[in-house]
Amino acid sequence: MPTSKPVMIIGGVVLAATLLGVASYATTRPSGPSSSPGAAAEVSADPSAGVYPELEAYARRDASDKLALGRADAPVVLIEYADFKCGYCGKFARDTEPELVKRYVDAGTLRIEWRNFPIFGEESEAAARASWAAGQQGRFWEFHKAAYAQGAKEKGFGKERLTALAKEAGVSDLARFTRDTDGAAARAAVGRDQEQGYSLGATSTPSFLVNGRPIAGAQPMEAFTEAIDAAAKAAAAKKSGPQSGPESGAKTGPESGR
Repeated sequence: MPTSKPVMIIGGVVLAATLLGVASYATTRPSGPSSSPGAAAEVSADPSAGVYPELEAYARRDASDKLALGRADAPVVLIEYADFKCGYCGKFARDTEPELVKRYVDAGTLRIEWRNFPIFGEESEAAARASWAAGQQGRFWEFHKAAYAQGAKEKGFGKERLTALAKEAGVSDLARFTRDTDGAAARAAVGRDQEQGYSLGATSTPSFLVNGRPIAGAQPMEAFTEAIDAAAKAAAAKKSGPQSGPESGAKTGPESGR
């Protein structure tokens, strides 16, 4: 795992990284009385605050990205930093993500971009590379579904298990899958994802960005819908440009406060 320290591109990102790192740890630390996913909701679920435009640059919007869903020009991009051995990541994948796809991705409003962020050791790294390898044959999301199925992580992610998941995902060339999983390109791709997560300040999984707005942990559906709706509204307003006339809110004369 890379050990480089986070590098903040703009001073304002420091606060975002701090919020995301602290909240992310709070929601994914080992189980205890206060470790439920809702622990960070107060920090990350307010749609009117916590937006950092500088972080929108983290979205790649690459139409050829095999680890993404949705239009490259969708008004909202949700970036997910996750580990296949993370229980809360699995919860999000099973309980929340399919509804977001149905409600927003299919409507053209949302794009989901996956980032491999393995933090739980060698099997996490291997599963991340395997997911990338499955993606090279157009089966990343099928692999993602199989790896996050209920009880899947308890079976581990050894070499034979990863091959079984690839079969389940419909990967056609298993020999190529094995080569790609162990190859330099997979390691480099996972490394790039990791470095992006570290530069953001993510310390645990899952962590998210919604058009530059950090969300930590497998929050309730409402946290994501509020953030996506707010981002879509802001994107629409930005696209339409500033309004003129009495409805723009501009004031002149003695009532303008000047």
